[in-house]
Parts: sequence; structure tokens; C-alpha cells
Amino acid sequence: MTTKRKIGGAVILLLLIIIVTAAAYHRSSSAGKMVGLLRELRNRNYTFANPFSPEVKLAHVDSLLSKPNNENNPNLLALKASLSVKVGKETQAVQTYEDLINKMDFMNMGPLMPDIGIAYMRLGERTNCMLNHNGSSCIFPIKDGGVHTIKTGSTNAIKVYETILRSTPDDLESKWLLNIAFMTLGGYPKDVPKEFLIPGLDADTAFKVKPFTDMAADLGLNVNSRAGGVIVDDFNNDGYLDIITSGWDLDDPMHYFQNNKNGTFSDITEQSGLKGITGGLNIQQTDYNNDGYKDIFVLRGAWNTQGFGNQPSSLLRNNGDGTFTDVTVQSGLFFLHPTQAAVWADFNNDGWLDVFIGAENPFEFDQGGTHKCMLYINNHDGTFTDIAEKAHCDVMSYVKGVTSADFNHDGWADVFISTMDGQKYLLRNKGIKGGGVDFEDVTAKSGISENTASTFTTWFYDYNNDGWSDILIGDYGARGKSLGYYSAAEALGKPIPHVGNIYLYRNNHDGTFTNVTKETGLDKVVYSMGANFGDIDNDGYLDMYFGTGNPDFKSLIPNKMFKNMGGKRFADVTVSSRTGNLQKGHGVAFADIRNTGIQDIYAEIGGAYKGDSYTSSLYVNPGQNNNNWINLRLEGVKANKAAIGSHIKISFTENGVKRSVYKDVNSGGSFGSSPLQQEIGIGQAKSIDEIEIDWAGSHTIQRFKNIAPNQFLHLTEYNNTAEVIHLKKLTFKKLLKTPVCMPMVSKLN
Repeated sequence: MTTKRKIGGAVILLLLIIIVTAAAYHRSSSAGKMVGLLRELRNRNYTFANPFSPEVKLAHVDSLLSKPNNENNPNLLALKASLSVKVGKETQAVQTYEDLINKMDFMNMGPLMPDIGIAYMRLGERTNCMLNHNGSSCIFPIKDGGVHTIKTGSTNAIKVYETILRSTPDDLESKWLLNIAFMTLGGYPKDVPKEFLIPGLDADTAFKVKPFTDMAADLGLNVNSRAGGVIVDDFNNDGYLDIITSGWDLDDPMHYFQNNKNGTFSDITEQSGLKGITGGLNIQQTDYNNDGYKDIFVLRGAWNTQGFGNQPSSLLRNNGDGTFTDVTVQSGLFFLHPTQAAVWADFNNDGWLDVFIGAENPFEFDQGGTHKCMLYINNHDGTFTDIAEKAHCDVMSYVKGVTSADFNHDGWADVFISTMDGQKYLLRNKGIKGGGVDFEDVTAKSGISENTASTFTTWFYDYNNDGWSDILIGDYGARGKSLGYYSAAEALGKPIPHVGNIYLYRNNHDGTFTNVTKETGLDKVVYSMGANFGDIDNDGYLDMYFGTGNPDFKSLIPNKMFKNMGGKRFADVTVSSRTGNLQKGHGVAFADIRNTGIQDIYAEIGGAYKGDSYTSSLYVNPGQNNNNWINLRLEGVKANKAAIGSHIKISFTENGVKRSVYKDVNSGGSFGSSPLQQEIGIGQAKSIDEIEIDWAGSHTIQRFKNIAPNQFLHLTEYNNTAEVIHLKKLTFKKLLKTPVCMPMVSKLN
């Protein structure tokens, strides 16, 4: 099929989708229009043509196998087994593969062997990490409570991978998975055949931190979902942080966990009005109407191809009474473009939050049309107007991440765009007074255009506390290999393409940036999807946690934690922190949920298929030291109410040395949303000399002097008195639950 014919077919499909979607919307009742629309789109996507709908394909294969003379068709049986893994029927998958082995001879399975191996690996994960989940499940390196009690899956996987490696000993993917399988049985490294051993996988890092504990299951926060987003913030203005999650598929519900202020949470999804609001690979908080209550923006359609990503995003208004109302259409934000990337900022300095949205155009533009980035300017009346074309920011690319900051200190919010097609876009806000917005592409001038890697995760932050925003970008180009291949190659010291690492660009204070990836120790295989930053030890330097993976089931690699070493280097502390979850990592939030001044980490875990769903994690930080901190909740008056984009400078003396810590008000990374309250470490400082706020939009400068540390403050623009917020310290209380056990009898013949 020619490219022109492909595009023509895609356009026709898009037109049909728009007609169906519009009809669905108008058929729905006023109160449930978005719920009805999402249901219609879910039904539309449940089709053989959708690459992410294996359930339909499995039903089709079963129908073919039921026909005369087809019941023993090896190709159909192999396809059934592969699809069974994707839909989460691992027992059925391994039984089908074992039937094939009995019919075809184990040694002649050829190219099916890797698929058989991963089916057994998934069976082991299902029966142990899922059905018998505990705080050590699937945490790399696997040990203690993470060792499988039901050993069938991993035992059989080992037999498969040893068979593969005896004929192809350089198969790094199989070697990686073999070592992981031995680890799940408590047999790494002692039981791994010497010729297949990848040494040092359980070695601790040179710099150690105190281990975190995953308490999501203990608190009832272990949402079992596919890839999704998370927001940790205070949605009912009681001072305590709540948690809202989403899942990427239109079958996946949102969850709203309200903080009960006593160390427990309640799922109030249904009464909050979020029931039926499904989908959303990413979610963000905002205050679009300046009413002081945090609203929710749900981003949908990312990664889908062939027109199935043409889904609406949702703006959910916080009504201030514990409920949300979908106001997408009346706000002017209804569109049908695939996205997971957006950033809220006051781009025209009028005191109201606007939103820049990055749309996805996969390679060959097969999404059913062309999708450009959007810039919706706030009209101050609950509505928005898209001016992206006029503002010269209607980029058409495969956008996976967007972020905003005033990188050149001219008083206007700029934009950086990360894409899978290798292009980078640094858009300088030209600062038109009177409400207009215009951008100039300064990527080439900045020195970032030399980076042509396929990238995903991105954010602005000041990693070295010099007062200027730096840029982080995560490489995501797998080049046809599973991520296990690259992890094995790195561990064995083998030369590999420059893929999967994190790029860090230091701001030179003159509109240019310098690539400092290698000198800061970030030239490591990571493959980040969701990620965020925070300060796990309150030293004032921002650390990072990366969720890793891709849709390939064989990409079984750990999430990664990096400790900022004084703004000069980063140390990989994944092993000692016990945060290296082997399942797919997505939305990440750092947050002081317990009001102790110590940040924990909530991570949405799970892949693209139902069979790759997994439970979320809440990594509870034990406290790394006795460093001090300050927690700031900013409220704008002339600036936007949520104070997003405002600059904070904390000055203090630590052990006789004067220093400053800098932070912008935002939710952190481009995939996952930390609280808008700013949780800032100040090391051993006994007092804060000065807190300086440069309020976004108005650029009012306010200073608060001689502030005591270790307290929660509410700072309001034009009010020179810092209001102390009194919050109870919380101790998480474990829920009583009955463990689930499902014994397996399947074996490899």
C-alpha cells in the first residue's frame, strides 16, 4: 500500500470517527455526556483493527480453532497463547504452549521459545507479585519477601531460557530474563550457570540511602491498573493531601482517595462524580477558574495508532463540595487529538492559567489525520481559545512531553517539547504586552538541536541551585530490542548504542545550554516513561525517580532512583532505596503525605495490556537524616490563584556557609503530578534568613525574613504576614486483609 493511500484511508477513518463521536456526544444526556462519549469510543476501539485490543483478536482465534481441522493448527495455537498473555490469561497461555510442545517437540519450538519463556515469567508474576502481593514483590533486586513462594512459573521459564542460551549464548535478552528468573526463586547468583551469569545485579550502589517500604497495599491504595497518571494534592482544601489516579484505556476507571486525616484513605470515586470518567494516560491538577479549588485535566489517546487515539481530553471542575463536573465542551477544550502531554502556565501574564497541549503524530502520520500542538488561552470566564497557529507554536510532531519555565529570566513563561521523532523544540515566549502571545523557536540557538534522540520524559528544574532552570530529557529509542537486552549489555560492560539514558542540559545563563549528561553520571540505561523529582533527604538538591519500560512484556527492567549529590553528580541509589519495581512505571509524584517534612513517592505501575496491569506503589520514606525543611502553600491575588510559575528563593546559612535553594511552583515532571505546595529541604540550617517570592504574571516581589524551619506556611500575594498552617503528623495504618493464594500445577513436560 502506498503512503498516499495509507494517509487517504486514515483521513477517511478520521472523518468517520468525528461523525460517530459527535453523534455519540449529542445522544448523551447533559449530565453524562462525557461518560456516554467515552463509552461509545470504548466500543469503537473494541475492534480487530486496534493494535491494543487483543481481547477481540483472541476471540477471533478461538472461533477459528473451533472450525473443523483447525483445532491442532500450530500457528493458531501459538497466536492464541501469545494473545492469552496479553489479556492476562497466563494459565491458558502456558497450557496452550505445553500442548504445542507435546505435539511439536520442545527442542523444535524455534522462534516461539522467547514467547514461551515470557509466558512462564508472567505466570510467576501473577501468582506471586499480584495474587500474593507484599511490599517486596517485584522489587529489584528480588530478595526476602519478594522471592516467589509459588515457583512453577519461574522454574519453567529457567528451563526455556537455558535451552535458548545453549544454542544462542549471546542472546542478551534471554540472559537478562534468566538471571531475573533465578532471582525470583532466591537462586541468584549461586544457582545461575556460570556461562549465563550476569554478575553484580544484586550489588549495592556506592552511595546508599535508607530503604523505602511499599505500603500501597497496606493502605488500600494499590490500584490494579494499566499505565496511568497520578495527582497527589489537596482537593478539598482541608490541608491534607489526597490521591487521584487514572488508567490509559477507556476501560480503566479513575480513583479518588480522600485523606481521612488519621493515617487512612477512603475511596470516594463514586460520590465525587468521577465514576464513568475513564481513560487518561496522564492527569494534572490546575485551577483554571481561580476559585481556589484544584481542578483536574485528563489527557487521553496517547500511543494509540490508526485513528484510535482520536479521543477527547477532559477538564473536570472542582465544585468545592467534594464533587467534580466535566466542563470540557463548555470550556472550549473539546478536541479529538491523541495526547498525554500538557503544561499549565500563565503565558500572557494576565493572572489566569492557560494550557499548552502537545499532540501525537506517530511516524508516517497514521493517527487518522494530522495533529498539531495547541495553546488554549484563558478567557477569564471559564472558557479558552486556541491561538497556537497565531502564536507560532502549533508544532506537528510525535510529542511525548512538554514543560514550561522562564528559562531566560525575561519574565515570560517559555515551553520545551520532547518528541519521539527526534526533534526538540525550545520555544521562547516573546512577551507581547496586552494579552497577546507569540513564540520564537530558539532550539538551534540554545544548543539543544544537536540532540536527535527519540525522547519522552522532560522537565525544567534547577538541579544545581544556581537560580536558572535546566532541562532534563529521557531517551526512549529501543531500536528494535527489548529493554532487557540493553540492561544486560550495560551490566556486562558490552558496547551498546547510545540509547535509553537521561540527558541533562545545564543552563548557561545566556540563552544556551550545555549537555552535562556524562559529567553528572546520568549516562546510564534508564528508558524513562513516567518520572518526577523531589528531595528525599531535604538537602535542598532535587533527586529523581524514573518509571521505566515499554509495551514489550520482555522489557522487565527496574524503575530507577537517582540521588542528587550537591548539584554536581547523581548517584544511582535504586538498589539501596528498594524502589526498583520491575513492572512498567508511569505517573510519579513526590509528596509529604504524612505531614512530617519527609517526601514519599507514589507511582502508577502497569503496562499497555490487561495482562500487563499491576498494582500501584506508595514508597514510604523512613527519613534519611535530621535535615530541616519548609512547606509553602502560595496563593496568588494578581498572579494566578494557584501561583503556578512563581519563583521561590530560600536563603539560609548552613554550617557557617550561606546558600540558596530555588524552586518554581509546579507539579514537577511531565508525567505524574506532585502537590502544588512546595516541599523544600534546607539541610542543617537552623533558621531561614529569607524567603523571596517572584509571583507569576504580576512579578510582584515579596520577602519574608527570619522564618523558623519545619513548618507549613500559607503565603498570600501582597500579604506580608506568613500564616502558619497547623497539621497533624500522620502514621499510616495498615488495613486488615486476607492474603489470596492460587496454587498452580502447570509444569513443563
